Amino acid sequence: MTVRVILDVKAKPGTGDEVVAFFRSILPETRAYEGCTRVETLQNSDDSDNVILVEDWDTHEQYEKYLAWQRERGVSDRLKQALAEPPSIRHFDVTDA
Repeated sequence: MTVRVILDVKAKPGTGDEVVAFFRSILPETRAYEGCTRVETLQNSDDSDNVILVEDWDTHEQYEKYLAWQRERGVSDRLKQALAEPPSIRHFDVTDA
């Protein structure tokens, strides 16, 4: 079953564009990672420091494997240094409704 992951981040004040650039640099590898079927980056038009990733994965397990890989590589730590607060990660099962 497809899993949709919503990563919601709040960049340090005035650095939203830098966070978008960071995502732009790492997302080609994300999109190529086994199980990833889509990643879309959204920047809040009313608050450019708020950036959201919408990701589709074949399974929750594949996403968790990917996340562990990013943590091992230090990508998660680099992202956290750019944020004003901890990120929010939510997982949703895509239904046929």
